[in-house]
Amino acid sequence: MRTMLAMVALLAAGTASIAGSVSPTSYDYPWCVMGEELGYSGDCSYQTREQCLASASGRWNTYCDVNPRVLFEQQQAIQQQRVQQGRALRRR
Repeated sequence: MRTMLAMVALLAAGTASIAGSVSPTSYDYPWCVMGEELGYSGDCSYQTREQCLASASGRWNTYCDVNPRVLFEQQQAIQQQRVQQGRALRRR
């Protein structure tokens, strides 16, 4: 029983340390290395296209693209501006 509790405590501590090491802002960088085994969203930890290209070079089947989260946020901002402009025009 003590061994089982120790294992659970160790697992919880390991999970907390891993979760704490990932910063929530790491997904907000504008450039991602995509492809290979990086998954759908890729590795989005690059502030410039040059950084992304340097990281992607030498890897098989990878490429750089704009972060999908950044594109979505930009689209949302544009839609909000259009809605606000439409409201302003109706008030006149």
